[in-house]
Amino acid sequence: MKKLSVLFALLASPALAAEGPFFSLRNSEFVVLVAFIAFIGLLVYMKVPGKLTGMLDARATTIKAELDEARALREEAKSILATYERRQKEVQELADRIIGTARDEALAAAAQAKADLKASIARRLASATEQIASAEAGAIRQVREQAVSVAVAAAGDVLSKQMTAEAASNSIDAAIAQVEARLH
Repeated sequence: MKKLSVLFALLASPALAAEGPFFSLRNSEFVVLVAFIAFIGLLVYMKVPGKLTGMLDARATTIKAELDEARALREEAKSILATYERRQKEVQELADRIIGTARDEALAAAAQAKADLKASIARRLASATEQIASAEAGAIRQVREQAVSVAVAAAGDVLSKQMTAEAASNSIDAAIAQVEARLH
């Protein structure tokens, strides 16, 4: 490093462009060159390049540590983001399943209500049909009973007009005999 510094100092000096004797203290370029070389020598003697290198190395180490920490934080953030995205996806899937289940249950409940309504209508229709049939049977029975009572009354009138006391007595005796035969 020292040799390289001296070489650059000599090559970059304007002393090569000067006129007259170069190694004279009257030549300002030579004096500047000597002062510059002395300054560089002093810097090297005081180990300034080593200190600068050490400071730069320390700064590089600090920057590297900060970069490593930033990478670690970035990876942690990515991990947390992935976790939250996965949880969000799971929650969305759960919500979709809940909505689907609720929809299916609502459709099933609607179908069940429709079936129950049909069954209720069928039961009421059957009940109404039975009531109509019962009412018809009751009406027919009443008509028959009325017809029988009218026929009995008419027969009683006809028989009472045609029947004599002796025929009535014979008819009563025959009915009693018939009842006796059936009871014994």
